[in-house]
Amino acid sequence: MTETEETILIQADPEQQIAHFLAARSFSRLGVLTDANTFKACYPRISHGLPPHASFTVAAGEESKHLDTCSQIWKWMTTEEFDRHSLLVVLGGGVLGDMGGFCAATFKRGIPFVLMPTTLLAQVDASVGGKLGIDFGGYKNHIGVIQQPMATLIAPAFLDTLPEAELRSGFAEIIKHSLLMGQEEWDRVRAKTLIQHNWQERITSSVAFKKSITTQDPQESGLRKILNLGHTLGHALESASFHSPKRLLHGEAVAAGLVVESHIAMTKGLLNRPAFEQIEHYISGIFGRPGQHIPIDHIVANARQDKKNRGNKILMALLKNIGEPLWDVEVSEEEIRLSWRVYTSGQM
Repeated sequence: MTETEETILIQADPEQQIAHFLAARSFSRLGVLTDANTFKACYPRISHGLPPHASFTVAAGEESKHLDTCSQIWKWMTTEEFDRHSLLVVLGGGVLGDMGGFCAATFKRGIPFVLMPTTLLAQVDASVGGKLGIDFGGYKNHIGVIQQPMATLIAPAFLDTLPEAELRSGFAEIIKHSLLMGQEEWDRVRAKTLIQHNWQERITSSVAFKKSITTQDPQESGLRKILNLGHTLGHALESASFHSPKRLLHGEAVAAGLVVESHIAMTKGLLNRPAFEQIEHYISGIFGRPGQHIPIDHIVANARQDKKNRGNKILMALLKNIGEPLWDVEVSEEEIRLSWRVYTSGQM
């Protein structure tokens, strides 16, 4: 099946990267999975480096991340006679990486797959750590597995295909990682605006940090839960926005989650106000206040379905200080509602 040690390679030229990787390995069949966007913008950048292969393209976006699309992918792999010695290359952002990896990990009880993340969000976060899954019943990543890819091949050159909104979305995960890493990294990140950052440096830093955490706790039984900082409310907000006129990008929802959860930490006496104000000021300067239009009842209902919960308790990763995260902190509905009211009022 797949290698147990997560292999992550960062290289400027994606065509050379995939050609070199595949040349050193044998497989019975090779498939490349793209979405409508990456087929146009990214597939031409690697196609000449690929040996004979089959390809399949699905619709782009979170709206396609469900079982019906998985059925299309499984049917394609079946028609192409993929066996357990075949290899699937998934060329896309976080949505396609989650879904394509999930399809590979469950097809014939699992075939090897390689992730080639094409968005900043996927390169710094979604493609690292082996979490795979799809949305179900309106809940984000409700069905899934943890399975490492054979490799994750990261090429920052793909980022020039992205609109600024997608770069901003991925930057939310870099902010999260810096808050977890400590004051020095947080100061380094918040000293620059979005467009001033060197993405090669930020990707390398985030990947190294996340890999160190997921290697220590691959099944998310303890330490890895700190990576959910901002994500309990972030996922709840993102899922609620599926049914609203203004759908949020993942990073927009996480940015809101980081601010609101930091406010919750402050009201619990964990995070001091100066640290909270640093977080709120920097994030609001980059993102504004996304998600203000989402009803709090919808957010709370979704938070109750979060995968980290135990029984009827909502559990969060919260900051005690910059670089000092706690996990499995119980948070009440009332605390969520209070901090959300403060967030939407703009009077934090």
